[in-house]
Amino acid sequence: MKKHLFVLTLALTSLNFFSAQDKKTAEECMQKADYKCAEEQYTKLADKEHIQKFQSEYFNNLGTAQRRLGKIPVAFKSYESALKSNPLSASVYANLGSLHNQKGSKTKALEYLNNGLKIDDQNAEMYLTRSKVYENLGKKDLAEKDLNQILTFAPDNIFARTGLANLKKRNGDLEGSLKDYNQLLSEKPESLLYNGRADVYLKLKKYKEALADVNKAISIDPKFSQSYVTKALVLFDTAKEKEACASLDKAVATGYEKAALTVQFAKCVKK
Repeated sequence: MKKHLFVLTLALTSLNFFSAQDKKTAEECMQKADYKCAEEQYTKLADKEHIQKFQSEYFNNLGTAQRRLGKIPVAFKSYESALKSNPLSASVYANLGSLHNQKGSKTKALEYLNNGLKIDDQNAEMYLTRSKVYENLGKKDLAEKDLNQILTFAPDNIFARTGLANLKKRNGDLEGSLKDYNQLLSEKPESLLYNGRADVYLKLKKYKEALADVNKAISIDPKFSQSYVTKALVLFDTAKEKEACASLDKAVATGYEKAALTVQFAKCVKK
């Protein structure tokens, strides 16, 4: 009897070891932006896992890898499988809300985000996404309310503060937005903020300042994909198409979804 228990324990220990190794490999693939590798690893992990909480996590990460690869229909299925495994996972609701928003289904996006916030009413990611949805629906007061709500429990949240600056920018108050970014950068000179101010300079057609800021953002964090998109927009505006297209490629290589750059990449089609 003891021999059988020993063999069973050894088998379970080995299984847990290999599962941990597979998880580590999957995480490393995601960190390196090797989303094809991540897709393969998380598929194996999700198929083998029997504990629903962990299976949900793997399906959720699988959906994100597929999303990065532009495989939107299967990403939806993976996220839905994640939700089925764990209906109380706030991160899955956040991803489904974000993906539905990206694909233009604002009603479905709000449905998932509202349900997710019932589970976690201090989830900054969901408030940020819902703010974007409200703004796209023309409900700017609700968009601003969600950003300010984040600041009630996370007063230093950089995304909420830049979100408020960006609301000013999109409402045409470029000087007000620039003032906010100057204040933020005086407190914390981060890549996100330099990139945000670069976009304001771009809107003001101050290309020299925009390029200086976006290059600063890249020097601080070479893996911040949004900076390469902003740089491409500056380069397109200054008739440097070849350099702009190279910057778009860099954005995708560092994790930006290519499907979200269809309009920009259309300018790179060889004539």
